[in-house]
Formats: sequence, C-alpha cells, structure tokens
Amino acid sequence: MTRLVCDISVSLDGYVAGASRTAEAPLGAGGDRLHGGMASAEGQDLLAGTGAGLGAVIAGRRTYDDSVRWWGADGPSGPARRPTFVVTHAAPEDAPADAVYQFVTGGITDALQRARAAAGEDTVCVMGGASLIQQFLATGLVEELSLHVVPVLLGDGLRLFEGPASQQRELVPLTTTATPTALHVRYALTGPR
Repeated sequence: MTRLVCDISVSLDGYVAGASRTAEAPLGAGGDRLHGGMASAEGQDLLAGTGAGLGAVIAGRRTYDDSVRWWGADGPSGPARRPTFVVTHAAPEDAPADAVYQFVTGGITDALQRARAAAGEDTVCVMGGASLIQQFLATGLVEELSLHVVPVLLGDGLRLFEGPASQQRELVPLTTTATPTALHVRYALTGPR
C-alpha cells in the first residue's frame, strides 16, 4: 500500500503562513520567506529526491486557489504532472485546461482513496494547507511528517499544529538535513493519536 506523507514548510515558531493573508499575499506578512527553504542547491536536490517516489498529491482548496497561478496546469509537481486531488466543497469554474487537478467534494477519506488508486505503489503527499494536514494527522493514517523548518519567526499567522493535530504523538526522527535556507526533518509517526 502507498505511504501517506504530510510535507510542508514551517517557520521556526510553527506557522505555515504569516498574519494578514490576502489574495495578493497568500502567505501573509513575511510568509514568502517560507518558500525560501527550498531555494538552495541542497534544497532543490532534496525536492528532486522527494519527487522521485511521488505518485499523487492532496491539497486543500485554499492552497489550490493561492497557488494555481504559479503551478499552472502541471500542478505542484511541475513537469512530473502528478495527479493532484483538491479537497473542496465545490469545484472552481475556471480550472486550467488539460490540468492534473481533480476536485474532490467527498472529504479527506474520498480524496485519499482516489489518490492511493492513482499513486499505485508510490507515495501520496498531503502538502497543504494547515487545516487539511491537521485533519489527516487526526485520522492516525499519516506515516511520515516532512517539515522544512525555515529560520524565521513570523510571530503570528496560521499555525500548523492546532486542534486534534496537536495532541501528544510520538515522533521518530528519520532524517535531518541542514541546508543554508532550512532544516529539513522527516519523522515517522508512531504511538497513540
């Protein structure tokens, strides 16, 4: 069966977006710094290695709305064009033509079933946003948490760990890679949720 991984960039103080998010600044005040974590050559190598075993992506609607202008029809996996399942209440009317996106209105369980079917033996990656990752963590189905910890303190904004996702969990470090722009840490999730 496919592995289920959550992967996201986060500030040192636990935010995945800064305060005052707008359509023009979807990551809020200072939040653009979070994407700098992959800017180094080492970060790009890590990204390429992660993408090698990627079968499908799951994203939330806000992440899609905030990112589609950069992703275009290829989605977050770029030229690899991995199927991207967007959890939403309603599909947008203006999705790019010939795109990799499938809009799922049946919730996270439906999205996961579809993503696993599309991924085959490869990894399914939940890559945002915070609410979606929190929902998946609460199910206990996530096997791995991959964080790109960017050396910035945002001070306010959208927290990654809140609600059921912040309950005590045992994490086992798998790898830690320091680059000039971020600390990339992979954890296996074990123990009760």
